[in-house]
Amino acid sequence: MDDEVSSLARHQNMLKEVASSKQESKSILKHYKRSFSGFVADLTEEEANKMADLTEEEANKMAVHEGVVSVFPNEKKQVLTTKSWDFIGFPINVERAQPESDIIIGVIDHGIWPESQSFNDIGLSSPPSKWKGTCQAFDFNCNNYRGEDFTKKNIASPRDSNGHGTHTASIAAGNPVSMANMLGFGGGTARGGASSARIAVYKVCWSDGCDDMDILAAFDDAIADGVDIISFSLGRKITADTHFSDALSIGAFHAMKNGILTVCAAGNSGPNHASVMNVAPWAISVAASTLDRKFVTQVKLGNNKFFEGTSLNNFDLKGELYPLIYSRDAPNKEAGFDGDSSRNCPINSLDEKLVKGKIVLCEGNEGASEAFRVGAAGLLIQGTKYINVAYSFPLPACYLHTNDATKIRKYIHSKRTPTATIFKTNELRDTLAPEVPSFSGRGPNNVTLEILKPDLTAPGVDIIASWSLLSPISEYFGDNRTLEFNIMSGTSMSCPHVSGAAGYIKSFHPTWSPAVIRSALMTTAKQMSPTYNQDAEFAYGAGQIDPVKAVNPDLVYDATEIDYITFLCGLGYSQSVLQLITEDDIICFDTASARDLNYPSFALKAPRPKHRLSGSFKRTVTNVGLPMSIYRAIVTVPKGLTVSVNPSVLSFTSLGEKKTYVLTIEGKLKKSINSASLVWDDGNFQEKLVWLPEHNFQIKNIFNTKGSMRLSDMLMQARKKRKCPTWMGETEAFQGKLQQASKGGESSSSCSQVVNAETRLDMWVQSVGGKNKGRIYGTRDRSSLYRTSVTSLVPDSRPSRGCANFLSQQSNEIAAQIAAFEEREKAAEHEAREVREELRKVEQRRQEEVQQTEQHTTELQMQLATLAKSVASI
Repeated sequence: MDDEVSSLARHQNMLKEVASSKQESKSILKHYKRSFSGFVADLTEEEANKMADLTEEEANKMAVHEGVVSVFPNEKKQVLTTKSWDFIGFPINVERAQPESDIIIGVIDHGIWPESQSFNDIGLSSPPSKWKGTCQAFDFNCNNYRGEDFTKKNIASPRDSNGHGTHTASIAAGNPVSMANMLGFGGGTARGGASSARIAVYKVCWSDGCDDMDILAAFDDAIADGVDIISFSLGRKITADTHFSDALSIGAFHAMKNGILTVCAAGNSGPNHASVMNVAPWAISVAASTLDRKFVTQVKLGNNKFFEGTSLNNFDLKGELYPLIYSRDAPNKEAGFDGDSSRNCPINSLDEKLVKGKIVLCEGNEGASEAFRVGAAGLLIQGTKYINVAYSFPLPACYLHTNDATKIRKYIHSKRTPTATIFKTNELRDTLAPEVPSFSGRGPNNVTLEILKPDLTAPGVDIIASWSLLSPISEYFGDNRTLEFNIMSGTSMSCPHVSGAAGYIKSFHPTWSPAVIRSALMTTAKQMSPTYNQDAEFAYGAGQIDPVKAVNPDLVYDATEIDYITFLCGLGYSQSVLQLITEDDIICFDTASARDLNYPSFALKAPRPKHRLSGSFKRTVTNVGLPMSIYRAIVTVPKGLTVSVNPSVLSFTSLGEKKTYVLTIEGKLKKSINSASLVWDDGNFQEKLVWLPEHNFQIKNIFNTKGSMRLSDMLMQARKKRKCPTWMGETEAFQGKLQQASKGGESSSSCSQVVNAETRLDMWVQSVGGKNKGRIYGTRDRSSLYRTSVTSLVPDSRPSRGCANFLSQQSNEIAAQIAAFEEREKAAEHEAREVREELRKVEQRRQEEVQQTEQHTTELQMQLATLAKSVASI
């Protein structure tokens, strides 16, 4: 308490010294003292500059004994807004560690709806003893399942009136709730990743936004309260010097110092380059990706032409055609609007007399509230950014691609009485998932180009989760519908997926550092296709998370506070500033390089496009797999570049052993973006293969990932090239079956051409998998892909019905073999995990025995020394 009082007094003295008017006293609005030091006050620009220039030496002269690291304005953060866990291979019956209920996930957001079944505490004990927080709620009681908190006093409760905080919290650690749905859409069991973990809620967002000063207060409390993971689905546009002028970066740094991992959203400002938010290297930045489920809404015009878009429309017009009007043709002239200003449908822009009872086409995203206000029968919205995202509207509506909207406008102006109808939304399967949606923030990381951001991707499109009953299910004015569950999209939804996965990993490995957990998630991530994600790693980072594999990553990249300080030295931060941050003596060496931060990825910028480049990266890996293991480096690079690894073989003899290597890149870029891969292969488990996308040269380091190309990707590439891939030969067995299929009047040559193409394709698929032959992603589509794609691969062939039946039979057999292989593979993986866990326990017991022996030896030596002294005195 005395320290807190003296800290406040020092800050008041600092404020007094910089005040322009000595007569007018200034007050401290917010004071941070639990986990780090700082305060909030109203300052003029002159006073702020004077405060920023207050060095430690000057502060000592003022007898306040504290220098200033940074002064920055109190800005507002933006919110960045179930099948998703199953989609990423994390089933509800996944193996869980007993200590998961001791994991505490801190959620910094809008608060929580405590009555939701997602937060029911039935069957749970009291919070773990490490929890030091308090319940600060007047309108409900905090339960054993959740510790609640808040940081702003204008509403003295963490109750969520927005819905965003409840949604993100339930994704991270909500209970399984069966029969969850939103207006009948997305039905199933909604659950969190670490479903047995606790949640500590820190409400920092209000109707006018999320203030930096409240965010810092939340970090200050969360660190002192004893949380394990912090989930932060907020963000703002980054600046050049964002590390210590941004509340998230500052708070996450101090969380890292205390062993707490911060997971944050990559932002919704894509698809522009360098649009990624929250790029601090001591936090995880998460991009969004799609599920294999999409919501499709059809629109029918009076000329019987159909268009397909997206929305969550449960309103049933029963196929009835309504008059159709273009917003530009219906301006509210009495309110001062013309055609140009009414086309986007802002509030009060439409003439109610012209639009009421009609379906209106608006060009902007803001038209729902206005269409609802004037009594429109329906709404068509045009755009491209949210074409793969489904939103709910307060009236029948559909979001259409701009090209389709243009055709509808032409139809409107070509008919005297244009009409249309909007059908109810259908739920379909998305075979191209996972893809990164256009809104998700992209790299490069303009603050530090050597650090690849975003780090990972996780489901963030059309995610169903719990909702606040105080908040309508859409953000449009006039919509009063409330539900217990809602479907939302954004990197806000991706972030808590990784927070939950991190909590799950922490329950198995309580002593792992934030950097090790991040490394485990990144190096086991599932590869995503650059064919459907042109920005490659700048869009999806290391790939889509795989929490089950991340529990056993084999090798990890750890980083401590000292490593990050060295990184900051390499960026040019002064020793005095870093000493204020760490409160320790700091010495920056000239050799410090930001490129050598022990990060699980690499990024190197060329001086200019298609220019020669050269650079080296130093990395250290820690063995958390088998005690006795040998890993060999496998490097894959595009033409024009050379990548060497020294040493290329890493040999380990114990758990926790560290090995250092240097990776060197030289050559000339062929494209503006080039990617390569480094894989450490131990030869005992599955092949570790990675994608080769394209951008200002990043290399991804992946361990323990499976490496076969999706069949759909290969077919797409083959169709684009209009030729077959490089074939690997044929087999005698297939020739025999081919002869049988050719009997009974079949054309031997044509059937041979088709079947040989299938044979070659299958062998090529297997060859891509290396040791992992037969492992093909998307096997549930395999039979239909065989039948529909053969003629595309071999354009001149037209298989007859008998040949097609033969192909169908063969593809079904192959699919069954693959399914059996996958079952064996799962069993082998489970057995491998059990063996690793047993080896880990054996190693742990061995180390404990060694410590006990050493302790016993020390005690004997002390007894001998005492005995010797006694003998000497005699």
